[in-house]
Amino acid sequence: MDLKDTIRSIKDFPEKGIIFRDITTLLKDGNALRQAVDEMADALSDVDYDIVVAPESRGFIFGMPIAYNKCKGFVPIRKKGKLPAETVSKEYALEYGTATIEMHVDALQKGQKVVILDDLLATGGTAKAMIELVESVGAEVAGLCFLIELEDLKGRDVLKGYNVKSILKY
Repeated sequence: MDLKDTIRSIKDFPEKGIIFRDITTLLKDGNALRQAVDEMADALSDVDYDIVVAPESRGFIFGMPIAYNKCKGFVPIRKKGKLPAETVSKEYALEYGTATIEMHVDALQKGQKVVILDDLLATGGTAKAMIELVESVGAEVAGLCFLIELEDLKGRDVLKGYNVKSILKY
């Protein structure tokens, strides 16, 4: 199936001129969800990695089943203040303001090979912040994989030098 057919496009959300790619319509279709997870896992078949890292909340949707199916560990990246133990954090720019993400300081080991999974690559700001978190504890980013890439926003340019894969491009 063409996964694009299962993704709803909403014009002028969250503001005029933006087309929001809504994956909730894909998620409620069991066959589409399975295919999306499988295609993301297949895209990583040539990547040597030890563990999956993904941000809340939609990154969890794709990261967990891939980690489970590949018998890899999973490390959550959360919004500031959501993790109970000592964390490392990274503040990054949003269109209107900033956000901070965190990861447990002991979540990854030095030299461990990581893949970062998320639903969307837009400007690349969140992905770059996740890379910086991973590298700050001495782990290595072996690759990144996104369900959707919004090519016009040039997020891939921010991630130059990294192995970036995406399943659907708009």
